[in-house]
Amino acid sequence: MTYSSNRGFPAGNPIANALVVIVGALTIAASIVLGFFALIVVVSLMLIFAAIIGIRVWWLKRKLQKSPHAGAAASRAQDVIEGEFRVVDSGKPQDGN
Repeated sequence: MTYSSNRGFPAGNPIANALVVIVGALTIAASIVLGFFALIVVVSLMLIFAAIIGIRVWWLKRKLQKSPHAGAAASRAQDVIEGEFRVVDSGKPQDGN
């Protein structure tokens, strides 16, 4: 088995070598351009979705602030502790038993 340390182009024809270099360079350039445009599309879609979500959140906040029940519920929530209770010892003597 022979092993060659020649790492050059496999074709011995210089025209074929030049053609391989040109096609390779064009392929790399096309990949870079297509990748750039794909990145632009993805970033644009992300910005559009972020704007839609931001507008929706703003709309809901505005709607909640205009709601007459929102302010009343918030003020009542600060004054009232809701829950159940049971009187264990009232401190008064009981009648009878």
